[in-house]
Amino acid sequence: MSDATPFLLPDTGEPGFGVYVHWPFCAAKCPYCDFNSHVRHQPVDQPRFVAAFLREIETMRRLSGPKTVTSIFLGGGTPSLMEPATVSAILEGIARLWHVPDGIEITMEANPSSVEATRFRGYRSAGVNRVSLGVQALNDTDLRFLGRLHDVADALKAIKLAREIFPRMSFDLIYARPGQTVETWEPELRQAISYAVDHLSLYQLTIEEGTPFFGLHKAGKLVVPDGDLSADLYEATQEITESAGLPAYEVSNHARPGAESRHNLTYWRYGDYAGIGPGAHGRLSRGREKLATATERNPEAWLSAVEHAGHGMVEQEVLGTDEQADELLLMGLRLREGVDLARWQQLSGRDPDPAREQTLLEHGFIERLGNSRLRCTPKGMLILDAVVADLAC
Repeated sequence: MSDATPFLLPDTGEPGFGVYVHWPFCAAKCPYCDFNSHVRHQPVDQPRFVAAFLREIETMRRLSGPKTVTSIFLGGGTPSLMEPATVSAILEGIARLWHVPDGIEITMEANPSSVEATRFRGYRSAGVNRVSLGVQALNDTDLRFLGRLHDVADALKAIKLAREIFPRMSFDLIYARPGQTVETWEPELRQAISYAVDHLSLYQLTIEEGTPFFGLHKAGKLVVPDGDLSADLYEATQEITESAGLPAYEVSNHARPGAESRHNLTYWRYGDYAGIGPGAHGRLSRGREKLATATERNPEAWLSAVEHAGHGMVEQEVLGTDEQADELLLMGLRLREGVDLARWQQLSGRDPDPAREQTLLEHGFIERLGNSRLRCTPKGMLILDAVVADLAC
């Protein structure tokens, strides 16, 4: 792929069209993780998987029709376990079938334990211009608790390397960890901000069913901060990042203005995206309908399905306008910019319920931005699910 234009194209505010590629393999499974990630103790046949990715890309291209790609995201799993040649082949396959302009955002997730300078430079040569590092904590005790394979020294080395090689870089932290208070979180967050370039993702620890942490929590052996403390941690996070010039543009994502993740904005603005690889989801418009796709989660079963049928899809659901309106509301209210009301009204065929909206306005949970947009206030973000449920009725 061409890398002649290193500068990011401007954000037009449109939802865009993204391509998501899921690499499902990890070196180890973290105890909090419910993502589609799998540990394999034998080397993965990367050329065979590349051939399958390229076949599924062809299928998704037939479903989507001609499109201009506005972002590409290589997620996982641990995509930084891929060989640079694998990444290059996938990106070239996308560019052969859709229009991929120079200067779009191309992100790869990476774990600090799998970072090597030669691999990073190889990814950059392949066309990756943004890396997202799964740092998760900046103290070794909590990194061990979270099941991470790296320590703080590895994390800082990876951050330094990413800053040197890629034009844009983000990293993740998990907070609201057991025993954490605002007083212990604040210095860690300020330290993270000092290393950040233009973007941070800050997630509260959630206990997901089916994970080892779920069993421990259910047995009373893992205690996370209660609702009040979690709210205090969230509010402190918003205040500290805002004052440092990294305001939240989405519930858990913070960026300097102009450095927001374009790919994630496509999700939250309810744009179209092709989901490729084991366990990937997609949304592809077809007139007034939208096709929701999901692929087989098991990597080997997905691989076999693609080799036999050209794709690994196990779900293809047609979403009507009412379902799309609900999804638009669910995604858009996560954003500081809020929801495009005209678009929501066009899909739903109605205005927001006046009584429900008035109640939420009076309680300070939502606000209107002129007549065109509706958004959650900071207070409303604390009860986002309830606000969405109320407005969607």
